[in-house]
Amino acid sequence: MSPPGFSVEEIAPIAILMDELRAEDVQLRLNAIHRVSTIALALGPERTREELIPFLQDSVDDEDEVLLALAEELGRDFEDYVGGGPFAHILLGPLENLSAVEETLVRDKAAESITKVAAVLTPAQIEQYYIPLVQRLTRGEWFTSRTSACALYAPVYDKASPPIQDELRRGFTSLGSDDTPMVRRAAGRWLASLVKKFSKQHVLADGLAIYRRLQSDDQDSVRLLTVEDLIAIAQQLTPQEVKEQLFKQIRQTTSDKSWRLAEAVGQELVREELTSHYVQLLKDNEAEVRTAAAGQIPGFSKLLEKEVILGRIVPCVRDLCQDTSQHVRAALANQISGLAPLLGKDATIEHLLPLFLHLLKDEFPEVRLNIISKLEQVNSVIGIELLSESLLPAIIELAEDKSWRVRQAIIEYIPLLANQLGKPFFDEQLGNLCMSWLGDNVYSIREAATVNLKKLTEVFGVDWAKVQIVPKVVGMGQHPTYLYRMTTVQAITTIAPSLSLEIIRGDILDTLLQLAQDPIPNIRFNVSKSLEVLATTFGNTPEGRQLVRQRIAPMLDSQKNDQDADVRFFASKALQKANAVEVGGKMFLPL
Repeated sequence: MSPPGFSVEEIAPIAILMDELRAEDVQLRLNAIHRVSTIALALGPERTREELIPFLQDSVDDEDEVLLALAEELGRDFEDYVGGGPFAHILLGPLENLSAVEETLVRDKAAESITKVAAVLTPAQIEQYYIPLVQRLTRGEWFTSRTSACALYAPVYDKASPPIQDELRRGFTSLGSDDTPMVRRAAGRWLASLVKKFSKQHVLADGLAIYRRLQSDDQDSVRLLTVEDLIAIAQQLTPQEVKEQLFKQIRQTTSDKSWRLAEAVGQELVREELTSHYVQLLKDNEAEVRTAAAGQIPGFSKLLEKEVILGRIVPCVRDLCQDTSQHVRAALANQISGLAPLLGKDATIEHLLPLFLHLLKDEFPEVRLNIISKLEQVNSVIGIELLSESLLPAIIELAEDKSWRVRQAIIEYIPLLANQLGKPFFDEQLGNLCMSWLGDNVYSIREAATVNLKKLTEVFGVDWAKVQIVPKVVGMGQHPTYLYRMTTVQAITTIAPSLSLEIIRGDILDTLLQLAQDPIPNIRFNVSKSLEVLATTFGNTPEGRQLVRQRIAPMLDSQKNDQDADVRFFASKALQKANAVEVGGKMFLPL
């Protein structure tokens, strides 16, 4: 089967591809690689195997961008173009070459594509073609090959026969003891995924040996990567075996995110040993360590009894609320609410609420935002009433922040707050604030404000929107400033699908049709877009079709003759949609 519009003879695939790959322009070569599946389709499976793949296998002396694209393309179900699974191993040739290049991104993508190819290989193909590839890379002269090899053991280990598995464990052991730190780092990175496929016997005999060698490495970057390995090994063992085999390593690793081990090693060992180490991390002299530790507070605390949390963790949290580093406080603010479900209502009110309210008043905006974003967790435990007095000033301050990104962030949290605060409180305290954002001088804020109104309508219902939102939005349509009139059109376009036809017909459409004759062309063609939304949203009912026929379509027909080209274009497009409203699978022409 050839690509539409071309025959094999017409496109002369190999010649064209070779010419483009040899072009001086990198973009041309890159385009050629992105077309390689089309070329393969035109050639057919046999010629792709015999001509295209060998050519690609020799085409690894190129810019990294081109090689990265090639590695990616060969992993995109390319076996379909060489004849399916029985011939998929042919793709391993060019991918093996790409696995040895200097650029890390290319090697990683090549290794990823090799594992995708491995997924369609039979056990026989794996032993005949894949395993020799891994062995060649493992013994490669350059560290780049050996680094790539580390990623290729785990995907096929459980598909290999026991004798081959023995060879694979020996091969990976050699990589874990390689002279080059980059290779040992790769071994540390991929050991966890491999050891998960080991039997317990081989975890104890081989996995532990490889891990201990890497965990005692003289390179910090290697030791750091062994945390995941320790977790993977611990999950394969019983708590007693962990204590016997890994206790020394657990203690050594506590300086480096070791609290993530807690769930794997069991609660008794957590209480006895890791809690003290974790508290030390929360009090560490380095702000980066305190930040990382603060980010794990709920995850670690869920493994502790309530009394231990109150006695050991909460005092540290109290100190962190006063931390000199804003990044530490921000990390804490993002996690502190996760303690509420663990402590319960009374303890949360007594111990957590004062800290929560303190962070709401923090001078750093990100701290306050992080608190507000997790409000629901605290609200579910103690209720919104206890938070309202301190919450509102923080919201207002954020809403008026000089950074538009801060203002945008708080807008995104408003629907969540609205759902928790309820209509009366929201209308009284935050309703006017939401409308004020529609007049912000930053477009992104105005856009976010219109989306906010739509979400509020979905929270409180169309009857609420008719009273609280629609009159204010429509009123802005009469404003002498162009910005406000434009915002009215955009707001109507956004919230209309969440409203009822009755509200559209009785409260909104007149204003929109009036703005269709605004002196500013941008407003007029945005009205066309809005009318298109109304027609396609409400035109599938008899009442809606009548509204389209009598009021929307005539206005669009008039706009088709507008003096502005953009208005004419969007009006014609909208009228076409209005004149083809789908009803029950048939096309209804209202005009």
